[in-house]
Amino acid sequence: MVRPVRPSEHQAVADLTVSVYSEAMGGSLSPAYRARLADVASRAREAVVLVAVDRDERLLGSITYVPGPASGYAEFSAPDEAGVRMLVVAPEAQRQGVGTRLVQACADRARAEGRARISLHTTEALTGARRLYEHLGFRRAPERDRTPEPGVYLLGYLLEL
Repeated sequence: MVRPVRPSEHQAVADLTVSVYSEAMGGSLSPAYRARLADVASRAREAVVLVAVDRDERLLGSITYVPGPASGYAEFSAPDEAGVRMLVVAPEAQRQGVGTRLVQACADRARAEGRARISLHTTEALTGARRLYEHLGFRRAPERDRTPEPGVYLLGYLLEL
């Protein structure tokens, strides 16, 4: 099931997000980015943090849906756009459709809100995420590539709704 995160789950989502990103990036997360990944409470205030849980409410994954450019988590400026950030799936739940369900929940939300597209950024290191996004219809948008800090190169993707 995919649903909004509960405050009691903030720490578990933070731990999972930092762990997955750290592993994918070879442990090279800057302290500032590590703190941003771990600050689930702020994300939940400024955006929509969704979680995937199993029948026993065990955390399987999480994603942040950014509903518009006014959010501090927006990496876009178009008023008819939404974004997704910080997709993570627990290692034991990978390749079971969890990431697909999380991204699809964001796409459904964006369509319901009348958004024209969803944007996101990822890295070369996150090969599984890139495959997932491309499978779901996202296309590379090199004009949106960015370098938010030295040594971090983000690849832009768009999904037209």
